[in-house]
Amino acid sequence: MIIRSHQHWFARLFTWHGSVLPQIIVRLLLNLGMSLFALTISPWLKQLNSHLTLPPFSLLGIAVAIFLGFRNNASYSRYIEARKIWGSVMITSRSLIRQTLCAVDATQSAKLAANHLIAFAWSLNHSLRGTSAKHDLQRLLGEKEAESLSSHHALANGLLVKIGQFYANLLREGRLSELNYRNIDDNLNELSRCLGGCERIANTPVPFAYSLILQRTLYLFCTLLPLALVVDLQWFTPFVSVFISYTFLSWEAVAEEMEHPFGESANNLALNAICTGIERNLLEMTDQAPLPPLLSVDRHYNLT
Repeated sequence: MIIRSHQHWFARLFTWHGSVLPQIIVRLLLNLGMSLFALTISPWLKQLNSHLTLPPFSLLGIAVAIFLGFRNNASYSRYIEARKIWGSVMITSRSLIRQTLCAVDATQSAKLAANHLIAFAWSLNHSLRGTSAKHDLQRLLGEKEAESLSSHHALANGLLVKIGQFYANLLREGRLSELNYRNIDDNLNELSRCLGGCERIANTPVPFAYSLILQRTLYLFCTLLPLALVVDLQWFTPFVSVFISYTFLSWEAVAEEMEHPFGESANNLALNAICTGIERNLLEMTDQAPLPPLLSVDRHYNLT
């Protein structure tokens, strides 16, 4: 996620880091090459009295813009839903620790629950990004328990089971009332729903055929556009064609990034920062120290 301080509008025109320009620069250069090619063959096309006209491209451009709008809305909806789910993970984790502190007269129990909830957040983060959670599990739970959890295919779900067993044991020992246990179980069910929601988003991409049709149409439009512009614009063709292509290709590139909100690119969620925030909150609530430092943006203003 790109985090930048307020910029003057003119300075923002030249911003590189956080834009999708590095991703589409090659495609824009290809469009520029096609524009120069159109200029080269323009005299020959005039002699043959054969050239493309703008009206078909105007209609196609409107259609492409509408489909790109739907594509961006679908991707942004996935992004916002993913952020809401992680917000719910943070809220529910804090509620569980608060309930534990109030309902169970043992700080050690709250500390144990906090460490497992933090491990749940980090393991979910790692599973969504396809990275190893071994280091964080060892740091939070110790090598022995981390080793026993490593055999779980669904690590985050395994941690939820252990947390549920922990509260069930408190109920059986008489240290937790049945009413408080039901309230705690509701929050555990909410964490389970958050886990399922993240897995649904991660494992259900936008239908491939939908993206393929849009990309084929878009690339064909950008490729042939210079041939339609060259008759009227002549030497201005490269500037206008590249600018129009930049607009369409940028929308498509942003939508493709936001379609997968759990990655580490510039337009994805800052999951590491969210998990660090959860860890700081729960450790502070259970009087544990030291607190991990807040993550800051890197030199490219990207917060992971």
